[in-house]
Amino acid sequence: MRGDNEGAQLSSALVAYLDSVKERDPAARSRWDVLLYPGVIALGLHRVGHWLYEGRLFFLARLVNHIARFLTAIDIHPGAVIGRFFFIDHGFTVIGETAVIGDHVTIYQNVTLGGTNPSNGVGGKRHPTLRDRVVVGSGAQILGPVTVGEGAKVGANAVVSKDVAPGATVVGIPAKPVPVDSIHYSPGFLPYGTPCAEDCDPVRARLTELEQQIDGLRQELEAVKAARQRPSSKVKSA
Repeated sequence: MRGDNEGAQLSSALVAYLDSVKERDPAARSRWDVLLYPGVIALGLHRVGHWLYEGRLFFLARLVNHIARFLTAIDIHPGAVIGRFFFIDHGFTVIGETAVIGDHVTIYQNVTLGGTNPSNGVGGKRHPTLRDRVVVGSGAQILGPVTVGEGAKVGANAVVSKDVAPGATVVGIPAKPVPVDSIHYSPGFLPYGTPCAEDCDPVRARLTELEQQIDGLRQELEAVKAARQRPSSKVKSA
């Protein structure tokens, strides 16, 4: 009876996870589709590898890690701590040993959660922490023991080397907060971590702001010139 209950709980948890992936990927037609995703397979094997790692069976944990990488092109160190409903969309992602990932986190392809100071051999927390509901766009690099706050979004190809505030959207190299509020564009899940319908490049936004200021100064200068020319024209007519 106890085995039946545990089996039902595992089945229910798996269904809930597959449904959470379907909510974030419109290409998924069924739960069977999702089961074949490289990110889902990699996560399942990581659960096994992490269990072995916590039992200090490091060689076996690494073996499972290498098998997962061979099958999926996703490299998750067995020491990484990963929460519920984690989804890697596509592959070619690297997650380091001391990375910590919260619940409902989404990562796209070619993302690295990398460490720092690889030459000094010092252990400890070397990799990022991603809080709940973080979205990381494709090609992003999050480096070092930084924290990406709850609900934050990292845009495609961004390089993050400093903490990201909860709810913020960062883009660029180095990553900086965008000057637009992405919540107005897309309440809820934001694919690829980038508000694509807005001009979210901080450099471009700053250039636009400077151009507006220059236009304003030109108008003021023209007004000053016009004011200076009026008295001289009256004197000539007299």
